[in-house]
Amino acid sequence: MKLNKQTYNNVAVVEMHGELESDVVERFENTISETIADSPGGIVLDMHAVEFIDSVGLESLIWARDYCNDNRCGLRIAGLGDNGRKILEITRLRDEFDAYDNLAEAVKSFA
Repeated sequence: MKLNKQTYNNVAVVEMHGELESDVVERFENTISETIADSPGGIVLDMHAVEFIDSVGLESLIWARDYCNDNRCGLRIAGLGDNGRKILEITRLRDEFDAYDNLAEAVKSFA
């Protein structure tokens, strides 16, 4: 998985490419921790290019949500594809995340 960080209007955007699975969870969680330390205004996970999420990756998303809440930093998900939406619906986690269709809407939600 490739992770790229950018900042838009004091909101950190973590662009994710590939598969969110057990092999990359540690790097993902380190990226979230570093991003909160650098930019506590809010984080958007741009997941438009995430092809697959396994159970460990799903746990990592929950960890990211909880870690952001504990550090008073909002977390949004943008561009989640059909597979990702289906996974969140099946696991009944859809309402646990603030999800937006695209990156612009997610970033604007912090205004």
